[in-house]
Amino acid sequence: MSAEFLFTPVRVGAVELSHRVVMPPLTRMRSRQPGDVPQALNAEYYGQRATKGGLIIAEATDISEQARGYPGAPGIYSAEQVQGWRLVTDAVHAKGGVIFLQVWHTGRISHSSMQPGGAVPVAPSSVPAPGMHMDVKGQPAEFEAPRPLAESEITGIVDDFRRAAVNAREAGFDGIEIHSANGYLIDQFLQTGTNRREDRYGGSIENRARFLLEVIDAVTAAWSADRVGVRLSPWGHFNGMSDKDPGPLFDYVTAELGKRGLAYLHLVEPRADQNSDTNALDPNAPDASSRFRKSFGGTVIAAGGFTRETAARAVAGGTADLIAFGRLFVANPDLVERLRRNASLNRYDRPTFYGGDARGYVDYPTLENA
Repeated sequence: MSAEFLFTPVRVGAVELSHRVVMPPLTRMRSRQPGDVPQALNAEYYGQRATKGGLIIAEATDISEQARGYPGAPGIYSAEQVQGWRLVTDAVHAKGGVIFLQVWHTGRISHSSMQPGGAVPVAPSSVPAPGMHMDVKGQPAEFEAPRPLAESEITGIVDDFRRAAVNAREAGFDGIEIHSANGYLIDQFLQTGTNRREDRYGGSIENRARFLLEVIDAVTAAWSADRVGVRLSPWGHFNGMSDKDPGPLFDYVTAELGKRGLAYLHLVEPRADQNSDTNALDPNAPDASSRFRKSFGGTVIAAGGFTRETAARAVAGGTADLIAFGRLFVANPDLVERLRRNASLNRYDRPTFYGGDARGYVDYPTLENA
């Protein structure tokens, strides 16, 4: 199928875009230390991938010290971090691009060595994630049993998200995305496998969705709803996630989000294996975008194993409005132009995804330099 559908204008909330190819949030763990401060190297990376009228969603960014879960991930809670992000937004805007900031709290996907005072990570309930994580030095470490948040603490975390929105606006971002996917804190509240609470934040679907909706309402009060997006991963199992009945859960969540006039809903399709280099897709996995586009009723970004052809088909068929390409954007700073020309693509180097220096970050060749 022709890719022409990917290169038609589209309005996303308050912004007009010239094409529908999105760079999604990609954790790269290359902020300046100490302080988790974005730096010139990050500005170079994002500037390379910016296009006129194209949307970049910057990598998951900590809303507080407690939110930290990956060494080298950036923050948006200090004045120095805000100044660092200004380097990035200026670089993207210089090319006519649009950039949103994804913000998160990692919850149980952390380690005590990254927490204030060496405390154990927090979560809705004391359910440790399976397998191994990493410590503050990036060394393998077992997941710890998290401390359940007291109901009185949740209000403070909601306010941390609100403050992140205020800081992101000051840093020059065009909008903000609330990371509610992939097994991090908001997702941990949503799903029954991690939420065993018996208070107003646990039990029923309405109670489990309460934290997310409080965050959204706080952020949209600080910045208009048409500058706010949300990412969800229905049926996703990353970071040990599960729910006893995810369909009705996400039907409710997306319908509630749809009532709030948000810029977009960003859905991670469950068919793709994010940790595989084969790009194998599960043909039996549900199609999240088709289902939840109806309940949300607004602009949908789909992510997960798309190729040039399947992306064009999804947009042409009305499954999604925009398509996000993750690993392909890592390896191809000029991905938009390569897709436009149907040109060959660089192969990504997985060992350089997380942490490190310029290698595997800003040294991938463009078509002109190949």
